[in-house]
Amino acid sequence: MSSIWKKFSVAMCVYGGDASAFFDAALRSVIDQTVQPDEIVLTVDGPIPCDTQNVIDRYARELTGSSITFKTVYLSRNRGHGEARRVCFENCSYELVALMDADDLSVPERFEKQLRYLARYPEISIVGGQIYEFIDTPEHCVGKRLVPEKDAEIKAYMKKRCPMNQMTVMFRKTDVVTAGGYLDWYCEEDYYLWLRMALAGYRFGNLEENLVNVRVNAELYRRRGGIKYFLSEAKLQKFMLCKGVINLPRYIVNVSERFILQVIMTNRLRGAVFQKFARS
Repeated sequence: MSSIWKKFSVAMCVYGGDASAFFDAALRSVIDQTVQPDEIVLTVDGPIPCDTQNVIDRYARELTGSSITFKTVYLSRNRGHGEARRVCFENCSYELVALMDADDLSVPERFEKQLRYLARYPEISIVGGQIYEFIDTPEHCVGKRLVPEKDAEIKAYMKKRCPMNQMTVMFRKTDVVTAGGYLDWYCEEDYYLWLRMALAGYRFGNLEENLVNVRVNAELYRRRGGIKYFLSEAKLQKFMLCKGVINLPRYIVNVSERFILQVIMTNRLRGAVFQKFARS
């Protein structure tokens, strides 16, 4: 990597439920960048099938002797996203860390744009971007999740919804550590971290461009529903209320909306609502 760029790590997690072909494509999109990472740290969250292990072994061979260090950390059992991300994060060597999911596709200029942004705005602790959601191929775009770009707008949006697309973010490791790092919170470990960083006074940014193409299907909306998901979200809203992030009327509205969306609605209707109202 050119010396004009700061060194950075990419943190990824994979588990047994991830499709090996999608994981392969996700890793390739991390490597085929205009500015390549100095390190890829992969947490393997519990047992994985042979096809997934074969992908890991192939990239380990490919990257041996290259400018990219490929580090793999194996967990003996599946611990969930929050714990897997924490382990992955703790094994990253560099101050700048980019997150990446195991089935999405980073656009080729993603890291270059984020490095430029953080160099220009040293007061920003975390920068993300927009996502385009697709089925089968990126050309079949079925939705977008557009989030605010400026710190004040992001923190205002945070009172209603998660303001960052987690799979797009790059952050300063020291600031995340100081805020407590990744902590387990069922399906909400990212939102919980952003809230704690905001409460600690750290500043956020989002690029206006699409940084990651995200795979979606019916299973995505199924995971965003059900009583367990709702209770986790309701508990997070209670945390926000207790910390003064939101007031009681906002708390009631947030919890009521989530109960309707996550408990009452069917998966099909939930998917339509997400695409129409929670997306662009």
